[in-house]
Amino acid sequence: MESRVLDIHGMTCAACAQRIEKTVRKLDGIEQANVNLASEKLFVEYDSALIELDAIKDRVTKIGYEVVEKAASQNVTIPIGGMSCAACAKRVEKAVGKLEGIENVSVNYATEKASVSYFPQQVRLSAIREAIEKAGYQALEANKADAADEDRIRKKKEIRTLWTKFIVSAVFSLPLLYIAMAPMIQFVRLPFPSGLNPMQFPLIYAMLQIILVAPVIGVGYRFYTIGFKALWQRSPNMDSLIAVGTTSAVIYSAYNVFQIAKGNFHAVESLYFETAGVIITLILLGKSLEAVSKGRTGEAIKKLMGLAPKTAIIIHNGEEKEIPIDEVEVGDIIVVKPGAKIPVDGTVIEGNTAIDESMLTGESMPVDKKANDEVYAASINTTGTIRFRAEKVGSNTVLSQIIKLVEDAQGSKAPIAQMADIVSGYFVPVVCLIALLAGAAWFFGTGGDVKFALTIFISVLVIACPCALGLATPTAIMVGTGKGAENGILIKGGEALEIAHKINTIVFDKTGTITEGKPTVTDVLATGGTKEEQLLQIAASAEKSSEHPLGQAIVARAEAKGYDILKVDSFTSITGRGIEALISGQTVLAGNRKLMEERNIGLKDFESASDRLAEEGKTPMYIALDGELAGIIAVADVVKQSSRAAIDSLHKMGIEVAMITGDNKRTAAAIARQVGIDRVLAEVLPQDKASEVKKLQEIGRKVAMVGDGINDAPALAQADIGIAIGSGTDVAMESADIVLMRSDLMDVPTAIHLSKKTILNIKENLFWAFGYNVIGIPVAAGLLYLFGGPLLNPIFAAAAMSLSSVSVLTNALRLKRFKPVTAKGEVN
Repeated sequence: MESRVLDIHGMTCAACAQRIEKTVRKLDGIEQANVNLASEKLFVEYDSALIELDAIKDRVTKIGYEVVEKAASQNVTIPIGGMSCAACAKRVEKAVGKLEGIENVSVNYATEKASVSYFPQQVRLSAIREAIEKAGYQALEANKADAADEDRIRKKKEIRTLWTKFIVSAVFSLPLLYIAMAPMIQFVRLPFPSGLNPMQFPLIYAMLQIILVAPVIGVGYRFYTIGFKALWQRSPNMDSLIAVGTTSAVIYSAYNVFQIAKGNFHAVESLYFETAGVIITLILLGKSLEAVSKGRTGEAIKKLMGLAPKTAIIIHNGEEKEIPIDEVEVGDIIVVKPGAKIPVDGTVIEGNTAIDESMLTGESMPVDKKANDEVYAASINTTGTIRFRAEKVGSNTVLSQIIKLVEDAQGSKAPIAQMADIVSGYFVPVVCLIALLAGAAWFFGTGGDVKFALTIFISVLVIACPCALGLATPTAIMVGTGKGAENGILIKGGEALEIAHKINTIVFDKTGTITEGKPTVTDVLATGGTKEEQLLQIAASAEKSSEHPLGQAIVARAEAKGYDILKVDSFTSITGRGIEALISGQTVLAGNRKLMEERNIGLKDFESASDRLAEEGKTPMYIALDGELAGIIAVADVVKQSSRAAIDSLHKMGIEVAMITGDNKRTAAAIARQVGIDRVLAEVLPQDKASEVKKLQEIGRKVAMVGDGINDAPALAQADIGIAIGSGTDVAMESADIVLMRSDLMDVPTAIHLSKKTILNIKENLFWAFGYNVIGIPVAAGLLYLFGGPLLNPIFAAAAMSLSSVSVLTNALRLKRFKPVTAKGEVN
């Protein structure tokens, strides 16, 4: 079988989509054909041995529509080494985006990864990697099975390297700073070697500074190799600012050493070696702290990856054999003993146990498992030994899918980041221009004071911080989505996280979402001559042969009570009415009011009770024995325990709550009263749910849809945010933007609250990042000095720059203190 996606142009309504589906499905060799009217796409699966794609296209064209074959694109995530700021990320995006065949490219500076969507027919992966390398960065191994471990090892090594470089730099720059500053401090006499007196031995003094600054420049060589290369390619970054600033200081100092050697001893007062050395040291300190903080933002992914066991015990030739997890295949029989982790997803075939699934769902109580129950990789077997058949291995396990989803979300960009991205693209060139203009202005304004102008020039260059802008959004998204995953809330991207905080109307599907999704007996009312136990036993015996959900609910209640199921001599199903059975010589009728009326069976004193039950949203089942009413058994799809608390919490957030259902208005209204629903959309056919959501959007509401079934998928896709219950179908979860793994409705207000907290954090980060640069650059340019204030020393400018990125990361890490909304509606 082959699959293709075709763009269809010319459709005007749902009838067009149905016409195309009907036409294509008639062709021989077509396995499946579905048309999405909203995206104007035909998804077709066909047997290429029986029919060619051109024949499918021709048939659609003949009925009046234009067909465009859409080539399938591939996605790849490439770790990038060597980036130092947001300008680097923009540079990589620009370099890769220029290639023919690139559909989309997004580089996340915080995760140091490029997400690329490309057409393999037009561009090879090797060409993409080559473009990254030519831009001056490392394209590390992409999409390997063990890439996560390698990435973790690489980042640890990077942090160790940065700390080592900082220590080496500090060892040489601190004495360099002391030698440079001690003779200048007048208010206190610091110990200083007489043989290094700058006025008596200026050349020795200068040469010692060169000896001390050389190792510092050596450990900071990457600032120069990357910075000047980026400058030469007209894509300057933060490294370029540092390289130009410190190089200017070193060259100016070297010129003055030459003047000293010629006999101009006053030039010793114009040495800037300590400025270059201390700037590099401070930047390395900032980079080290930044790398550590960035590592902490991705802790959620590390925890998830660490959950997977490394080995599994399989039954091979009748014996237990331990093998690496990568060697487990679908169909293998796996043994899991108490205390061990489940290695892959599968179905229990032998044994009973309780399994702790909290690491996947956030649910603290262990779940009982028996034969035919599903088990999931990374969950922990707590009590008994079980055997299960492996059904999903490798990247197909639930754990792997969760990790992939969280990684994609953390690598995505939110719309709020667009402004920072635009600014980052122009930031470094503008800063360079400001530094040149400010330096020139002060040079001429001070009558040619090179030393003063150079101080201004270097200060402007090193105080500017594009890193803070680049980290403001992605770090908060990383922590926010990671925190969601820890609480069983899977958010599929930065855009979903941002939109969620704007939601003002949430539409809940009723069955399986607000309610448990399966009917349950709620009331048993018997006439004076019949006992409730007898009524339930007879009704269950009659319904045993029925497949109707209401009848099965009665059978389940009787079995739970331990009642014996009586032998049924005959059974007849009466469509739309109920059933008729013969049990022990008695004729048993079980059904709705219409059935009773047709058989002329009076309801006696049960008329008011029947109405009361219906008002409560329950379905009354009438039971008659030999033509006389014996009682009523009420069945209802009971409301989940968390529904009322979740809706109350949403109301406290100022969010309107609606319910959508195919049930009649009376039943829907009863459920709505129980849980506090504001708006009821009843008697809605499955195919009309999306249009009901659209109507709310058309009156200006930002709508989230919460559902769990296949028929909810169109509505989930139509809503501004689709929220799928984790116990629902794969189709619903694919259509959703947020997946609730625990099926607990309290996670809905938690997800909204997490979105609000994350967006607030992003805004705080952007405010401080922009504010820092808006204030810092003018101060470095001498604005305060112009009005009698102090002149900013380049060393302090470097310290401020280093700490600005760390402050943004630290603020993002505050999200790690986030706690879910409680059943009382409390938020932190």
